[in-house]
Amino acid sequence: MTPPPSSKTPATSAAAPTVRSAQPDGPTAQSILTHLQEAEVKFLRLQFTDILGNTKNVEVPKSQFAKALNGDVTFDGSAVEGFTRVEESDMLLRPDLQTFLIYPQFSREEGERGRVARLICDVALPDGTPFEGDPRQVLKRQIARAQALGFEMFVGTEPEFFLFERTPAGVGSTVTHDRAGYFDLAPIDKGERIRREITNKLVEMGFEIEASHHEVAPGQHEIDFRYAPALETADRIATFKFVVKRVALEYGLLASFLPKPIPGVNGSGMHCHLSLFRDGANAFADPAGEYGLSRTAEQFIAGLLDHAGGMTAITNPLVNSYKRLVPGFEAPVNVAWSTSNRSALIRIPAKRGNSTRAEVRMPDPSCNPYLALAVMLAAGLDGLEGQMEPAPAIQRNIFKMTVREKRHHRVKELPTDLREAVEELEKDDVMRRALGEHVMEHFVAAKRAEWREYSAAVHQWELDRYLDLI
Repeated sequence: MTPPPSSKTPATSAAAPTVRSAQPDGPTAQSILTHLQEAEVKFLRLQFTDILGNTKNVEVPKSQFAKALNGDVTFDGSAVEGFTRVEESDMLLRPDLQTFLIYPQFSREEGERGRVARLICDVALPDGTPFEGDPRQVLKRQIARAQALGFEMFVGTEPEFFLFERTPAGVGSTVTHDRAGYFDLAPIDKGERIRREITNKLVEMGFEIEASHHEVAPGQHEIDFRYAPALETADRIATFKFVVKRVALEYGLLASFLPKPIPGVNGSGMHCHLSLFRDGANAFADPAGEYGLSRTAEQFIAGLLDHAGGMTAITNPLVNSYKRLVPGFEAPVNVAWSTSNRSALIRIPAKRGNSTRAEVRMPDPSCNPYLALAVMLAAGLDGLEGQMEPAPAIQRNIFKMTVREKRHHRVKELPTDLREAVEELEKDDVMRRALGEHVMEHFVAAKRAEWREYSAAVHQWELDRYLDLI
């Protein structure tokens, strides 16, 4: 049975979930090898993610399938962002057999070259020890922590993206492929056919798609897929981004998950709907509780709010991310929660029972999904373990509150830029423990370098503003 949907469309009936990873009859290396042979697959991609969230892969031919399935394929970790030093470069790719799938055919030329399958891998040291810098392992550690407390986190996401025109030379631009708006129809919405193609490819790969539609900004789109356990959702986000970009390429377009590619319009977010389940029941639901929320839900929310500052560096990891987190474009800037409006960082959607969930609205699709879900889970669990009390829910539009009113309601603000967010991250011991020293060190170093490079660049805004004036 499955947990509730996460999209903005009306929720259907929902029941308690089961844990796929615990299935005793899951795929084996031999069953996958047989499937590869029967499906005439010629190439197998071993996929993993670096610390910054970039998807990487090693592709092997048929002759190496057995070796790959046994976890004996190595790669040079020193060449991957934030992984390891040159003198410790050899790393192993250990495939998670539950993630096996065969890619659909994206083009005729690709089909002629042979079918391609994929396995998502955990990264290990040469002796088989899990590599502490592997983002997937970071999430797995927090999942194990939740399981020790009797919980499993389920996550639904709403990833948004833009479709842009390419120049005749194939270079991407910021010229949107349409001028449509929220929920518009064709012919104004020129992305309808592409969204259907993306949806069809995802369904072929085992996704359960709930809805797709044009978003608020011109050229902006959203496709929602169903709730799943945290690890499965992180895997699917990485796969989703690949499929969107790949289909867009076939249409001669650029798909971008950059949070704010165009000034003056809404940016792209990736709202995350979180819930904890215990013994097959939604642990956030309590009909007798205020707003229908359990004590567990309140404490989890309190933890998210308490660690929001440091968490933002992970959930919103680009310089550009903070161009989205500004008032006026439906993105949160205030650390507060609500059951009735979207100006708060955390919103509790109206559905209750097994559909009870907390919608965290600040993340954007540029984040590393494994690290982002890990820090959100870590923050919520800290709220549970510390029995934190959230500030009262705010049901009015926070954007219209005065500074005095915000202080009265204990409303803080999110970091205003990447530098500030990284400083908040470094000060947060809960985030540090969740990420581990290796990931923390390399992530912070990369982001500080990114900020320095950005700060030293001369931007067009400065020239437009000052060149003739000064």
